[in-house]
Amino acid sequence: MSGVAGAFLCSSTEPSPRVVNQLKTMIPTLALRVQAGVVVAAFMQERGIRYGRAFQSADNSVRIDCIEQDPRFRPHVAIAQIRSRSCGSGGDGDMQPIPAGTGTSGYFAISLDGAFVNADELRDELLAHEQLTDANTDSDLLLKWIERFCERDYWRHGLPANYEAIFCEIDDRVDGAISALLIDRDGNLVAYRSRSGLRPLETMRTDNGFLLFASENCAFAGLKGKTQQLLPGSIQRVDAKTGDSVDHALNSRRYRAKLCAYETLYLGSPNTSVEGHSHLHTRYNIGLALGRIVAERVQAEPLVTPPIVSSMPNTGGPYADGLFDSLAEQGVLAERDDVVATRFLERTLLGRPRGRQARIAQKYRVSEPAVARRTIVVVDEALIRGDTSQAVTTMLLAAGARAVHWAIGSPPIVAPNYYGMGIETLDELAFWQALKRLPPELRAQCLRFHRMDLPVLRTIESNIATAIQAATITYLPFRALVSILADRLEGIDLSPFTFEMPTPAGRQRADRSLEALLAALPVNPCLGSGS
Repeated sequence: MSGVAGAFLCSSTEPSPRVVNQLKTMIPTLALRVQAGVVVAAFMQERGIRYGRAFQSADNSVRIDCIEQDPRFRPHVAIAQIRSRSCGSGGDGDMQPIPAGTGTSGYFAISLDGAFVNADELRDELLAHEQLTDANTDSDLLLKWIERFCERDYWRHGLPANYEAIFCEIDDRVDGAISALLIDRDGNLVAYRSRSGLRPLETMRTDNGFLLFASENCAFAGLKGKTQQLLPGSIQRVDAKTGDSVDHALNSRRYRAKLCAYETLYLGSPNTSVEGHSHLHTRYNIGLALGRIVAERVQAEPLVTPPIVSSMPNTGGPYADGLFDSLAEQGVLAERDDVVATRFLERTLLGRPRGRQARIAQKYRVSEPAVARRTIVVVDEALIRGDTSQAVTTMLLAAGARAVHWAIGSPPIVAPNYYGMGIETLDELAFWQALKRLPPELRAQCLRFHRMDLPVLRTIESNIATAIQAATITYLPFRALVSILADRLEGIDLSPFTFEMPTPAGRQRADRSLEALLAALPVNPCLGSGS
């Protein structure tokens, strides 16, 4: 859960502050991709690469230290990494300058979105060649591999690096989801998207002479020019001297993007669109579908006053708007009011449990006068671990809410995600915690995942609702999601709901985790193990 942005000035041979200014307008648009911090690298001929950190004010203005302060530093290219909060070795590390004496070349700056599934194997291979000194993040690891190929095939022979050949080798070795921007010591820029296509990378050649890169095309809002996606399994190389760019497929096979479902349903900005499909429109339609189910449950509860429909977090607004309109279509009187406020944008999905719980407590506040003696329908994008929904339910009930219903804009999340979302184990998912409390025959039916029968789904919902003290939980049925995404279903990876992992190493790792979890499940002595 991070993002990348880049700006390259193609229209003029005279560097200017315009590159940094352009990057500064893009950074706030990507803030929903877990903005724990933004690191920037910029390049100017004869001055090399300089690093800084970007700081965003409440009015969305951005300043970049160590780069803007020097008026003589006028880069023609700059890249940024919108970083996630550290949660281990996934692709969430700082984009750091390479200090002298570490055994690395110091020739590159890199920003990365995504993660390697086979990171351990890649590290072991570098260690076998005595080339790995320090690679705590996936950004570091990718940099080490690029340096290895450069040294092996080019630098020692006095040759310029052939990035098409280098990234072809990398793409053959990588299992995971990577979108990355690289600046080399000559000021050339290389954009790379791995063959899985799970993490997006958009480009735009503007009418005023920029070539822009971003994880989402909402970063290009208000600009005029030609936009396109960088295709999976390809690079775009931009020449420092001419500004000319060349797209290059890394394999003769053409890969179709299977965009991660989290991008569409959870991570991406509502203002982003993919191949003409707006996240805002998709999420609103999901809210409409949810409303038809929630209406039955709310109508079954005797109400003195209309329920309040509230989004949570505020990025769930399109879901809540759709659900509210759907309730009105069903003849259910309700009020639309966001009674759960957020103090900051940073998502609380990543990190260790204790740290997440502390940030959840800091992030959310409830409007106590508005919720007293009222039934609240909270509409959320996803229910992953359940710790956020449990904390918010507790806050609402403590503020005097009569009952709290949750409407979830996705089916149950049953699979880990090794591709940059920080969901590493099955045990941490609310679905598996609920499954553990079921008798063996119901567990077996739950293991059909997206194909489980509706009564079994209702049992899972009831179990999780009890665990978080909610009156009800309503998931979006998988069939409803498929219907909403029908015209682009082949372009979205639905593994969070199907357990059908999108890459070979991901499948192997997830299958091992599933086997271990099932072997450890307790057997209900009253029911026996065979039923």
